[in-house]
Amino acid sequence: MTRYVSSCFFTLFVLFLWRVEDIADACKCSQPHPQKAFCDADVVIRAKVVGKNAVSNAIKYDIQQIKTFKCPDQVIHAIFTASSPAACGVTLKINKEYLFTGKLETGRMYVTLCGYNPPWEDLSAAQKNSLTHRYQSGCDCKIIHCTSLPCPISTTDACLWMDWGTNNGQNLACIKSDGSCAWK
Repeated sequence: MTRYVSSCFFTLFVLFLWRVEDIADACKCSQPHPQKAFCDADVVIRAKVVGKNAVSNAIKYDIQQIKTFKCPDQVIHAIFTASSPAACGVTLKINKEYLFTGKLETGRMYVTLCGYNPPWEDLSAAQKNSLTHRYQSGCDCKIIHCTSLPCPISTTDACLWMDWGTNNGQNLACIKSDGSCAWK
């Protein structure tokens, strides 16, 4: 009987390890360029996290909205995210300010790990300036993220982003001028 129990335990252990790997790999995405995140979002705001509550299978962060960069005429009082990083949930710190880019669904703002939600203090001066002056004007352009060479680009309405391990490209904005898009 002990051999049978040991065999069952070993089988369950192997299955558990296999399942843990699946869960750990559940949320895979690369960080978008700040302009792409801005253009793809329904809502872009600067806000301070003031509270946190578990709501069914989500986390609700109560926020104090400081500035609106892009939003359909409403004040956001809470941000919702999945309950775990494996499900692309964002972990935020209370009393810290963030830039939030998210989707608006049934009057609620949702953010994910695949979005762009950095602490406000981590943004460069160029990024903060682009939030009010440049990103919106470049939403007609596509930002193509190049992860390996060669990086072909065959259209004039796109900018090639090759930010391999540096943050330099995140300080630029892809703007359309004279019919074609270019980094500025």
